[in-house]
Amino acid sequence: MKILITGVCGFVGSQVAHTLISEMPSAEITGIDNFCRNGSWLNKEGLILKGVRVSHGDIRNAADLEAIGPFDWVIDAAANPSVLAGVDGQSSSRQLVENNLGGTINLLEGCKRWGAGFILLSTSRVYSIPPLASLPVEVHDRAYRPLKNDLISDAGIPERFPTDAPVSLYGATKLTSETLALEYGLTYGFPAWINRCGVMAGAGQFGRADQGIFAYWIHSWREGRPLKYIGFDGLGHQVRDCLHPDDLVPLLVKQMNNSGALDTPQGINRIFNVSGGVNSAMSLRQLSDWCARRFPNSATVDSLPQLESDVEKDLSVRPFDLPWIVLDSTLVRKCWDWQPKKSVEEILQEIALFSETVPDWISTSSG
Repeated sequence: MKILITGVCGFVGSQVAHTLISEMPSAEITGIDNFCRNGSWLNKEGLILKGVRVSHGDIRNAADLEAIGPFDWVIDAAANPSVLAGVDGQSSSRQLVENNLGGTINLLEGCKRWGAGFILLSTSRVYSIPPLASLPVEVHDRAYRPLKNDLISDAGIPERFPTDAPVSLYGATKLTSETLALEYGLTYGFPAWINRCGVMAGAGQFGRADQGIFAYWIHSWREGRPLKYIGFDGLGHQVRDCLHPDDLVPLLVKQMNNSGALDTPQGINRIFNVSGGVNSAMSLRQLSDWCARRFPNSATVDSLPQLESDVEKDLSVRPFDLPWIVLDSTLVRKCWDWQPKKSVEEILQEIALFSETVPDWISTSSG
């Protein structure tokens, strides 16, 4: 089997490639990356040593894809992953759309030409912002938890949750990519799977808050960098769940070995929430408590003292921020017999050990 992984030198792409080699040793894996992010070059050599063919190219350029095909499957892990993309002054809206949507269109055209299957790694941020922002929540054990609501389940946000605008420009590019992937697959007869992932986390994740808050927080805490709770009640009660990329791979293998849609009591399913769910969910305040225990000798960060009452509050509202996002992965568990293996404690420990090995990772990878 010939597999193309886009964004192969990014955090998720590189982790998926390494694990996929172990799970499918007979597969021929090619990766493409434009190396636009600091830190991505550091992943290239390790992939080549494992036998991955790494191509320096850009999925926005169709000619770069034509030069490296054909393939049996494409795993699309290339994207600007920030919900603030296009509005934070670091990237333009056109760059966001061309990369996240235009690149996907080129990949789908490639799948059409090659007869390849397509797997899109999408995001929890395709879900509509207003109903998520207005979810009634209460504080429990230094974290928000939602009160009873018809839109969500006890396990989190299900696939049936609204995806109406606004979802952010980033969310819109991913949601449109999902629709196009399904339409291309149905029109041209190739399999397409959509995996909506929660926050990805693990060692080696680039040091930006908008690309992985768990890794960013742990690295910043250990390095003694200034941190601050922003928005809501100013106490860090906002919650996210997390998933290690290694845990994606068993699902990807099953999807590549099953080209047909799954007919379940819920209907024909090709879209799945894939995350650690409520068992991996944690607030910033809880993460700070964990960091304080893990790094007892680190310098105290002024904005993160041990007492909540002493925390400096910054109640400014960031664009598209939400108090609570936890995905309900019930459907993918039923359809694919899938569940994550790495606990949140294992993920945090992995990041912490890496932070001690590479003490200046934020500076190295945050560009």
